[in-house]
Amino acid sequence: MTTPATPSSLGTDSSPDLFAEAEPRDVVARLSLEQKAELVTGATFWTTAAVEEAGIPAIMVTDGPHGLRKQGGAADHLGLEQSVPATCFPPAVALGSAFDTDLAERVGAAIGAEARAEGVGVVLGPGLNIKRSPLCGRSFEYFSEDPLVSGELAAAVTRGIQSRGVGACLKHFAANNQEHDRMRVSSDVDARPLREIYLRGFERAIASARPWTVMSAYNKINGVSASEDPWLLTEVLRDQWGFDGLVISDWFAVGDRVEALRAGLDLEMPTTGGASQEQVIAAVQEGDLDEAALDRCAARVVELVQKVQAGARTPAVDVDVQAHHALAREAAARSAVLLKNDDEILPLDASASVAVIGEFARTPRYQGAGSSQINPTRVDDALTAITAASRAEVRFAPGFPLEGAEETASGTAESLRAEAAEAAGAADVAVVFLGLPAADESEGFDREHLDLPAEQLNLLEAVVEANPRTVVVLSHGGVVALPFAQTVPAILEGWLLGQAGGSATADLLYGTANPSGRLTETIPLRLADSPAYLDFPGEHGHVRYGEGVFVGYRWYDARDLDVAFPFGHGLSYTRFEHTDLDVSVEADELRIRTTITNTGERDGHEVVQVYVGRPGSAVARAPRELKAFTAVALQAGESQIVELRVPRQDLAHWDRRLDRWVVEGGEHVVAVGASSRDLRQETRVEVPGDEVAVPLTRESTLGDALAHPLTGPLVREAVQEAAQSGGGGDVFSAEGLMRMLESFPLGRLGGFSTSGMDQEWVDGLIARTRRG
Repeated sequence: MTTPATPSSLGTDSSPDLFAEAEPRDVVARLSLEQKAELVTGATFWTTAAVEEAGIPAIMVTDGPHGLRKQGGAADHLGLEQSVPATCFPPAVALGSAFDTDLAERVGAAIGAEARAEGVGVVLGPGLNIKRSPLCGRSFEYFSEDPLVSGELAAAVTRGIQSRGVGACLKHFAANNQEHDRMRVSSDVDARPLREIYLRGFERAIASARPWTVMSAYNKINGVSASEDPWLLTEVLRDQWGFDGLVISDWFAVGDRVEALRAGLDLEMPTTGGASQEQVIAAVQEGDLDEAALDRCAARVVELVQKVQAGARTPAVDVDVQAHHALAREAAARSAVLLKNDDEILPLDASASVAVIGEFARTPRYQGAGSSQINPTRVDDALTAITAASRAEVRFAPGFPLEGAEETASGTAESLRAEAAEAAGAADVAVVFLGLPAADESEGFDREHLDLPAEQLNLLEAVVEANPRTVVVLSHGGVVALPFAQTVPAILEGWLLGQAGGSATADLLYGTANPSGRLTETIPLRLADSPAYLDFPGEHGHVRYGEGVFVGYRWYDARDLDVAFPFGHGLSYTRFEHTDLDVSVEADELRIRTTITNTGERDGHEVVQVYVGRPGSAVARAPRELKAFTAVALQAGESQIVELRVPRQDLAHWDRRLDRWVVEGGEHVVAVGASSRDLRQETRVEVPGDEVAVPLTRESTLGDALAHPLTGPLVREAVQEAAQSGGGGDVFSAEGLMRMLESFPLGRLGGFSTSGMDQEWVDGLIARTRRG
């Protein structure tokens, strides 16, 4: 690791104190139009523009969701060129499964320290887009299918990075959930799912961690480019959420620099060779762009530079490469998920002979491809670590070639399979490493199916036949189908575990570490069961989010679909008991207290999950939604009272009629457990609701008027009179007449004038709701 950056490498000027203490808008006021246009567009692939005459230095930004990717000579945003050595921590797909914000913050702090040491001002991460479809090629960069998990973990990583005087960048804002046609596709999504699922994690992370920057996405949202959308970048992000940092574009995302400036995109990256600057200057001179909009964006660039400079002046933390590798190993062990462990085949006995099968054990897959690809300081492989942990014979068989399927391997796959079966049959236990080849998932394209390669499945079948005591270890960035889940006694979901994943896997297999990861995304039985199956990846430049708010476990639970493994699931080598649930309803939150006891013989972590449902809701809802979680470390036999809080606002849904959040009053079910389908305790509480009174119009229905607190009594009285006077004939009671008429628009009730519900009566109802 290099030494901390010198002042010159950070681009300081001859009067750094004067610039550092100046108000950003005062600095901008002294700039020419040409200088301001330069400032809001990148100077190189990874640096901002310097304005030497004004003492404004350049700063460097780099990729780094799970480690620093600072490139040397040639530069790109797809991971094609080499970068400086840095610790490759578990990507978000794995780190999220730890459900541990303290751990995530420690990882962020380590990334921030390495960035400081390399003179980097902003790390472009974390990513927190929702895992809408299991086919998304970039799933390994994202935490979860749930916005609470995504928001909390992203906030923790952000706090960690920024604790070292380096900025973090939440990305990709927003509704960026696929790679197919990613530079132009429109995510066509209704208001409720947009607010409740795709924006809520960003809102949470921004409020909690105050990131220095947010990155706009490539895609459009409902036909408007995310980089050129004033509703998204100004009205929502700044006016409603109070974000006071800088908005940076994804690389090459801006199509119209003037529109992007107008919308509130502060910094376009990377350099455009002067083209964007010319557009901006011309637009101001011709009166097409208010120079005040340019000034606002330029001031935010100045403010970011000042933050980076201030961070560079704070005491640096020494980068201990070995300590960071140890942290990566700890995080990897905490992130893997034990899906299945029949007959307690795990942990392995160190005196038992082992057949290690699968090329991934020797040549690990530990990260995804693309802009987040790290050049690791070292890489641990599982084969070496297992051999070191075992006191008995360890035989290895590669089992399958890494590149190429059976039909292109000249018979190699068949011979490798036979060798592996022989090794398995001669061992006490077989450990088979399976996963997706690196070429199957990357930034830039989506997967076409959930299946593991056929040669791997054929290999596993041969190994299980030779030795039923078989453990499967998986390595991949997005969920895969598990057709062997019923036949294999133990499955360890390893995701992509970073550079120390091999040693962490051995720690888990032999019980040095106790598995504690929990699934942050559902593993379906079939791709066809998944929520976005019929609406992914879209067509003709549009993808319809037809599943609405029913994303991930919300979909599977609402439809009562069988799954391979549910959201939140994960086993341990010990057992946990949940007791003494108590929920109190406060003015601004729910307070949950429960006792967790480690009833087993090993120390371990339990992830306590709180789900809340609203039975009989007036809007479509999932049966339950995750509203709080925490990872609790307990020694064998230890009990601990755990307290969690659910802010009242987190119980709200987005009311499309009012265009705001609304808490629906009434009975709520609060359940605490170990997954969305392993609920150990449950209670019901009454939550006061927000008063909702939507003004009526002639397009409102009689049912709307009945539900309105100001007009409901009048409607009931009118319907009762109509029924009694024969308005409903001899067939309908007042209740029956109401059911028949409840969807009837108020403006079309003139034909019922004989019942008293004439147009004058309708206009009176409407006027009453507008007066309040």
